[in-house]
Parts: sequence; C-alpha cells; structure tokens
Amino acid sequence: MTENLDMIYLFGFSGLTGNHLRRLLPLLKSQIKKNTKLGLVLIQDGVIGISTKGKIPKQMEELLDLDIAVFAMKSDIKARGIAPELVHNKIKSIEYDDLIDFIDATPKVISWM
Repeated sequence: MTENLDMIYLFGFSGLTGNHLRRLLPLLKSQIKKNTKLGLVLIQDGVIGISTKGKIPKQMEELLDLDIAVFAMKSDIKARGIAPELVHNKIKSIEYDDLIDFIDATPKVISWM
C-alpha cells in the first residue's frame, strides 16, 4: 500500500475532548495551500469520533472536508468498540503493516501525540 505522500501526521488525541485537532487544522490547511500531499493516521484515541453512528465532532468534520488522505488503525477502532462498518467513508482503515509502509515511504512523518 503506497499513497506517495509528502508528509504524514500520526494523530492520537480524541476528537471529542481537548483542542488538539483545532490546533492542527490550520497547519494542515497551510500545507495544503503549498500543494503538499498530506496524510493523517488516526491512532489510539484519535479514532474516537469517527463513527457515523453518533455525531461526528465539528473539527473532525472539518478535517474530513480537507483534501488529505485520512487513515485509522483497525486495532484502535476495534479496541474502542467502534464497528468497522460505521467508520466515516472518507477514512480508510489500515493495519500495522500498512502504517510501517507509510512511514517508510513518506519523507516527513510528524507525531501529534
């Protein structure tokens, strides 16, 4: 699995609490304006708030409207009791092997944890 990304963020904070996503959004938008091909991997509590069963937080909706590839770790989705079929359709679920491939193939990896 290769996405040919210029930069990938690993994001591990819940979209339901705190202001971490609110602080990240302007950075992502700035990089999009520079035509940077971005990816974001939701890990750990970062997967909270991606289920279509409940209300997706406003900041997560804003993130999903951006022109970036969004991924979520299958193991974290499962660990938090989110049914895989209810994950927002813009988010692609990935395994650890896929994450390693992304990290290996992407020139810049930023951990936002």
